[in-house]
Amino acid sequence: MRRIHVGNALSAFGLGFTVPYLYVYVAQVRGLGAMTAGLVLAVFAVAALIVLPFAGRAIVQRGPLPVLLAALVVAALGSLGLGISGHAWTVMVTAALLGAGQAVMQPALATMIVECSTTETRSRAFAMQFFLQNLGLGVGGLIGGHLVDTTRVSSFTLLFAIEAAIFLLLVVLMATVRMPHAPHIEDAPAGSAQAGWKQLLGHRVMVQLCVLGFVLFFACYGQFESGLSAYGVEAAGVSTSTLGTGLAANTLTIVVAQFVVLKFVERRRRSRVIAAVGLIWAVAWAAAGYAGLGHGSRELATAAFVSTYALFGLGEAMLSPTVAPLVADLAPEGRAGQYNSAFALVKQLALAVGPAVGGPMGASLPAPYIATFVLFSLGISVVALRLGRRLTAVQDRPWSARTRVVARGGLPAEPVEPVAAEA
Repeated sequence: MRRIHVGNALSAFGLGFTVPYLYVYVAQVRGLGAMTAGLVLAVFAVAALIVLPFAGRAIVQRGPLPVLLAALVVAALGSLGLGISGHAWTVMVTAALLGAGQAVMQPALATMIVECSTTETRSRAFAMQFFLQNLGLGVGGLIGGHLVDTTRVSSFTLLFAIEAAIFLLLVVLMATVRMPHAPHIEDAPAGSAQAGWKQLLGHRVMVQLCVLGFVLFFACYGQFESGLSAYGVEAAGVSTSTLGTGLAANTLTIVVAQFVVLKFVERRRRSRVIAAVGLIWAVAWAAAGYAGLGHGSRELATAAFVSTYALFGLGEAMLSPTVAPLVADLAPEGRAGQYNSAFALVKQLALAVGPAVGGPMGASLPAPYIATFVLFSLGISVVALRLGRRLTAVQDRPWSARTRVVARGGLPAEPVEPVAAEA
């Protein structure tokens, strides 16, 4: 588990190390223009959407570790290729490789956490994963920003080469991991992938959780760097430094509060924790509304806007030990990889749609923008409470499990002797 967490931290570090500077690199440093840079970012996201359904099938059939190793090699090739690419088509191809590789890493690592944890330890394991991901993203972005120089192509080449080296180092590290035995569908028939997706889509609780997940990611992550930023600049009149302070407050809240929050949520119903996050985010959006639409002083408006990001961070810290373990507990035996990939796909869709909707709306329709996302946040609470009625006792209250056997797919765990459960 320690090695898996190191893998999470380093993969997040690599993402924060280069992706924030991808637009500047393509448009300005390589001189390919804003249009090409926009297409590269689109290709980066679309590649993730394309590969995730296949990643779920591969994890189910081969296990998460081989899929992770392949994704790391693909991401390393993409990163190294980006650093030496000078033409539009090579930049797009290598960006697709990097985007696909990084997208597959997350469900593979999440499935490894599932297979190395129990119902009792899973919430803490996913909380640690989220903590290290945010720490890795923040440190990676900070170091990467000090290494690059827009007047020197070589500085970006070095940046992407370091990222490729990190991924290859992870290949060596993760190759030493010995996973516990877990059921995988090694010799699945040709139609098993379609059957697996049909089974997932027929799982009403999982579909409802995916809808809830889409709204969660759309109303939070999908607005961070687009709609909320546009609203802050245009309606609230905040400076770019205030935006940076808000993002720093978000990360700091997660880092400081993660394990304090974990103690609170571990013994709470998962559905009620998610519902509480909806209420917290409704308050966050109301604070953003005050910052841009209220008539207070500039200092109060700035404080309210920064508090919006901090409240989002508090909600994220509550979700990390709640939603991912719930996805794992809903998955039937041997299908955790497919369920993790499906949920990652939902997240990618929300991150693609969120900026497209929120950016223009936040800049030109500030009042409807705030009202819309206050309602979205309250909707999260309603949907979460309805979801709670469909969950089994072990899925909604994992601490109530009397054995270490994970209840999957809505089926209660069979009682077993403690010695057998440990074995």
